[in-house]
Amino acid sequence: TWVLSGTIPYLVYWGVRFISPQWLVLTAFLATALMSLATGTSWGSAGTIGVALMGTAAALGAPMAATAGAVVSGAYFGDKMSPLSDSTNICAIGAGADLYAHIRHMLYTAVPSFVLCLVLYSLASRLAPVATDGATAGAEALLADLDAVFVLSPLVLIPPAIVVVSIVRKVPPALAIAISSLVAIVLGVWLQGFGIDEAIHAAVGGFELEMIRSTGADPGTVSADFGSLVERGGLYGMANTLIVVIAAFLLAGAMSASGSLELLIERMLAAVSSVFGLIAATMAAGATTIALTSHGGVTALVIGGLFQGAYEERELAPVNLSRSLEDSVTITEPLMPWTVSAVFMAGTLGVSTVEYAPWALFCYGGPIFSLLIAALYERTGFGIRRLEAGTGS
Repeated sequence: TWVLSGTIPYLVYWGVRFISPQWLVLTAFLATALMSLATGTSWGSAGTIGVALMGTAAALGAPMAATAGAVVSGAYFGDKMSPLSDSTNICAIGAGADLYAHIRHMLYTAVPSFVLCLVLYSLASRLAPVATDGATAGAEALLADLDAVFVLSPLVLIPPAIVVVSIVRKVPPALAIAISSLVAIVLGVWLQGFGIDEAIHAAVGGFELEMIRSTGADPGTVSADFGSLVERGGLYGMANTLIVVIAAFLLAGAMSASGSLELLIERMLAAVSSVFGLIAATMAAGATTIALTSHGGVTALVIGGLFQGAYEERELAPVNLSRSLEDSVTITEPLMPWTVSAVFMAGTLGVSTVEYAPWALFCYGGPIFSLLIAALYERTGFGIRRLEAGTGS
């Protein structure tokens, strides 16, 4: 419906006009990070501004894999650091930590990861050079098609504005998406000139190129890039992701009912003696469980509950556990091609997990810096919070 309303075409049009190809990868990271931090949703950020940035990258001849990796990095920066994120809240609850104390403690690993992304994404054009400094002939053709087919009015920004405002005001995500889609349909019919039947079809089956006949355009005359940009979306497009989600729920339920996960972690904790060993064991358990279940919420609650006692015995504050959960569960899931998040990101951005994963730098930074801080703690006393006497926090 955001194609139908002209929202995605509008964002791509002005993105191609104003973003230099040499800075597109860095722009993709920063723009998606800001969107995700404001809304607390990695999927929503990648599925909205991320899609527009991928269309811009294709038009400008920028590296698609690097751009997709930057979008994923930015999306999961916000998913990890935003107080509006469900995963951030669940990790804090699972560890028994205060939400804002949890977020502050994550700065030890998030800040160096963010800086690393800034540096390497700034150099990305040299590592994977773009073809030109300006818009290619294909980009100019795409701009002409977008201008000819769609009414590129600022009014088309209303649907994403509704999503941002709704999530900030803690409106249920399903309701926010439904309202945004309804407004997008109204804009598509009223502003863009599509029929009501076409609007319904776009919402259910996705936008099809033949629909542009309603605007007076000929599908046979538009560029291939235009077709690749607009032919997307619809409820049916989420069918594969939905199947993976259902399978993940079934597997997580089976593991919880059988007690297999509890037994594995008990054996793992028996061999742990140091701070580094405990945090490494937490992260190994988190990464293994998310790989098996593909459900971050279940993983954080189960692993958090099983490890709380071990952290308390070693006089470590719950925020150490909650940060370890974030750095092993939340941000590593999109790197595993078989997980729900990876399937969604690959399908939404049009780049396979294997291709974008090397560029999803933020998703590596968390585990690396978390383990590094733990390994050096005995010498530096840095980055690990001890349990305060009598407070339990």
